[in-house]
Amino acid sequence: MTIEIKAPTFPESVADGTVATWHKQPGEAVSRDELLVDIETDKVVLEIVAPADGAISEIIKAEGDTVLSDELIGHFEEGAGAVPTPEAEPAAATEPAASAEIKLSPAARKMVEENNLKGVAIVATGKGGLVTKEDVVKHLSNATPAAPAATAAAPAPIMEMDAGDKIEKRVPMTRLRKRIAERLLEATSTTAMLTTFNEVNMEPVMTLRKQYKDLFEKTHNGVRLGFMGFFVKAACEALKRYPAVNASIDGDDIVYHGYQDIGVAVSSDKGLVVPVLRDVENMGLATVEDTIRSYGSRARDGKLGLEEMQGGTFTITNGGVFGSLLSTPILNPPQTAILGMHKIQDRPMAVNGEVKILPMMYLALSYDHRLIDGKEAVQFLVCIKELLEDPARILLEI
Repeated sequence: MTIEIKAPTFPESVADGTVATWHKQPGEAVSRDELLVDIETDKVVLEIVAPADGAISEIIKAEGDTVLSDELIGHFEEGAGAVPTPEAEPAAATEPAASAEIKLSPAARKMVEENNLKGVAIVATGKGGLVTKEDVVKHLSNATPAAPAATAAAPAPIMEMDAGDKIEKRVPMTRLRKRIAERLLEATSTTAMLTTFNEVNMEPVMTLRKQYKDLFEKTHNGVRLGFMGFFVKAACEALKRYPAVNASIDGDDIVYHGYQDIGVAVSSDKGLVVPVLRDVENMGLATVEDTIRSYGSRARDGKLGLEEMQGGTFTITNGGVFGSLLSTPILNPPQTAILGMHKIQDRPMAVNGEVKILPMMYLALSYDHRLIDGKEAVQFLVCIKELLEDPARILLEI
């Protein structure tokens, strides 16, 4: 039975996607739920798995092609196995053949077209005499010096190039990285962004964490007590007191949100993503910590869903995990403020006329000056500082 392979259903905020990688080729046997293809969108990489045991019978959309929501990208034959290889083909696979006379994988076909290799003999090592992307790359690397000169104007493939004693590598920018770049440029060019700084004594939070972390983990079924939970809850309380920081600008209107949906920036191999904690005002510290840890794990595995990164009224980013001592975070439009956390570092501080060594952290609040005045931004940041330096106030909401 033939089954249609379709692109996922994209939400309204995502117009289209790009076929990133076909993990299986036509005729190659696959098991049910085995990964077939990755679809990359502006926000996340989506995976399409095999609907049953069988094999791909046809690939309609090749790697690099743009696809729309629910668009047909291939066909799957349920119950089919690997394409049988004729007896004469093993010998043929070891000898060059004209690329026009043999089967090409989608990625190989694209590279052949880009490098004007139609009709050129390429050694096929894939199943059933299939020319793979690696075969084309190997052919290019073994080509005579005259061959590259004829294709100098063609787009460069993903490969290392010898430039004397220096090695350069040209890699196409991923769709997610392009979108991140667009968003960052949009934020810096369309907002009146300003950053204010303060510092917080982390000793009270660290003492509280040290005192209760074992009991906390035991009580909440293995959920570890970290620092992010305190910052999220402190930010939530401060957002209630300063609603303009929790607002957004829509054209000539100001939209005040009666809820606190806080995004937490998470770094992954594919780029920075910002999953959102919904209704933080109704979440306990353990729920916040557990959700953040789940988001971080799934972001690294590329398992975050689009719906988990939609919306958000405020964002927190933590450069301190990478050792950053001070930075100016960039806004995440249409939000009007973002809080930057940094490295906790022991520093000599004056306390009641005495010098003490305390674990200090710099805090940075970037905000849109079109909506938030400097006074309000500073008071918001001071509010977070006071809540963290006396964590009991978070629970008492005072």
